[in-house]
Amino acid sequence: MTNALLEVTGLTTELPPSRGGERPVRVCDDVGFSIRPGETVALLGESGCGKSMTALSLMRLLPLGGRIAAGSVCLGDQDLLRLTERDMRRIRGGRMGMIFQEPQTSLNPVLTVGAQIAEAVRVHAGMPRAGIGARVVELLRAVGIPDPERRAEEYPHQLSGGMKQRIMVAMALAGDPELLIADEPTTALDVTIQAQVLQLLKGVQRERGMAVLLITHDLGVVAETADRLAVMYAGQIVEQASVAAFFAGPAHPYSRKLLESLPAADKRAGALAVIPGRVPPLDQDFTGCRFAPRCFRAMERCHDTVPGWLDAGAEQRVRCLLWEAGTPTFAPVAAQQATDGEEAAASADALLSTDDLKIHFPIRRGLFKRTVGHVKAVDGLDLALYAGRTLALVGESGCGKTTAGKGILQLARPTAGAVHYDGVDLSRLKPARLRPYRKDLQVIFQDPFASMNPRMLVEDIVGEGLQALGIAPGRAERRQRVAALLEQVGIGEQALGRYPHEFSGGQRQRICIARALAVEPRLIVCDEPTSALDVSVQAQILNLLKRLQQELGLAYLFITHDISVVSYLAHEVAVMYLGRIVERGSTAQILGEPRHPYTKALLSAVPVADPERQRDIIRLEGDMPSPANPPAGCHFHPRCPEAIEDCAAAYPDERRLADGRTVRCIRVQTD
Repeated sequence: MTNALLEVTGLTTELPPSRGGERPVRVCDDVGFSIRPGETVALLGESGCGKSMTALSLMRLLPLGGRIAAGSVCLGDQDLLRLTERDMRRIRGGRMGMIFQEPQTSLNPVLTVGAQIAEAVRVHAGMPRAGIGARVVELLRAVGIPDPERRAEEYPHQLSGGMKQRIMVAMALAGDPELLIADEPTTALDVTIQAQVLQLLKGVQRERGMAVLLITHDLGVVAETADRLAVMYAGQIVEQASVAAFFAGPAHPYSRKLLESLPAADKRAGALAVIPGRVPPLDQDFTGCRFAPRCFRAMERCHDTVPGWLDAGAEQRVRCLLWEAGTPTFAPVAAQQATDGEEAAASADALLSTDDLKIHFPIRRGLFKRTVGHVKAVDGLDLALYAGRTLALVGESGCGKTTAGKGILQLARPTAGAVHYDGVDLSRLKPARLRPYRKDLQVIFQDPFASMNPRMLVEDIVGEGLQALGIAPGRAERRQRVAALLEQVGIGEQALGRYPHEFSGGQRQRICIARALAVEPRLIVCDEPTSALDVSVQAQILNLLKRLQQELGLAYLFITHDISVVSYLAHEVAVMYLGRIVERGSTAQILGEPRHPYTKALLSAVPVADPERQRDIIRLEGDMPSPANPPAGCHFHPRCPEAIEDCAAAYPDERRLADGRTVRCIRVQTD
């Protein structure tokens, strides 16, 4: 493509052999694509398929021992692979910027965010020292940071997840790049902040004519932000298309399975379509199509013939032998049937319930650390969890969802209120008396890497609970059960002797799920368990969680910001804002006809995997107020587009509507 800003041709990248292996791992194999000025190209694929390694190859930031074996990467008229490291440093952060997946680990915790942005300005903008401070404030204002002068003096831990991601965008823009590489820029963000960040990126792109390479597993984000996309599988691009052509009809069987794996309300009656098996190891020579062992349309020759590029339409190319004889017919794969009782009604008695649960953290200052206030993370929570049912807890980052889950499990001791389980108030038990209940109450944490001991093997991580609770004291029996669990969650027995750092983010989360299931619990608090997973693996996990719930009668408290997952898995939804539930009801009620203004705004921000569908997004101004100093009256009224003067007078009482849901809003009248 002659007018391309970035032209990648035949890019082949190798990493050192994996543990016990002899051959290098070819994470990128003959990768080629192009990006025009002002265009957004999305790179899709499963965890471990090579998306992030492609981005790191473009920036020449490979891990130790990695090398680019072949190919060219031309940015304008410069081949980046032929530049010296000194020249490449001018390109990084200058003509090419990058936003990494995890802003918390990408920011220096001991430097203020202003100092970190100033470093990028000083290195790449060539600005006099006297003007750097003003430029930092200008960048912070450009990415929508309120009160930029004050925020520039703060440290990363003082900022929310959305704020940190905005800081990363500001740093990437410091050198006025022509190309911005965004590696999963919204993965850990809730939908309202995600909408703000995506709007920010699109606005900056329009103003500067900047090209964007967007790496993501969220097909909704792709549908709403990208112009073209490339689907990657096992280190190789297998399909390239315009976004409109792709969503109208994916050409590669792998692409079709990705779309069919998306959770939705109309798929509740059955299991989600899944892709069997796993991405093959990349330390081998492939003799045929790499997807053939997992493909539902594989022919005999697919296993011994390497497919070349074939035209699948005016704006679509595909590596698939099915297209050699013309347009193939793809029948939709039928979803698996659900077992009986999937939509069984809740039992009369709750398995676990909370009564006015409060969790306040003291704020201590001064030499003697006197308590001068409290962070009201959870401020009066009433929930009921039933066997065989899923309650989804949704809301923005910082609203108290995770703390509520920890309070239910007694990982954060309540300040007031009660947590009733099996006729016992867990909040009144001492740690020693709580121990017998740990088996029944388990948790899947949001950050899989931080929740695992990096010095322990996977076998010991998953089997630790079995040993501690005496369920499988023998090593041979424990190893057998752990191997079965790893197969069940799609990791495989070969992971037993490996460490957490050897897995991708999605694979680590599956290990954490296996650990939670190991002790056969009755209730699991799932804290964003699928946020780091691509859609194909997410479908496997959701099917697994649903099947286990049907077979074992498990209760789930599902904390998430993914509304599509809620629509598929949850029976009830509770919407949380600043430590309190503002609306609660059945999934059909809340998602079909939200009544609280906050719920309406939350649902309007959810990206949809349909480029033809237009959404009217309700933009919420600013961030959530501090739980240490909540606003008077309704906590949501400073950001509410429907607020009136009376909203600031007092916190609204809970109102039960005719359909059975409860809402805390004076603007919502009982029917």
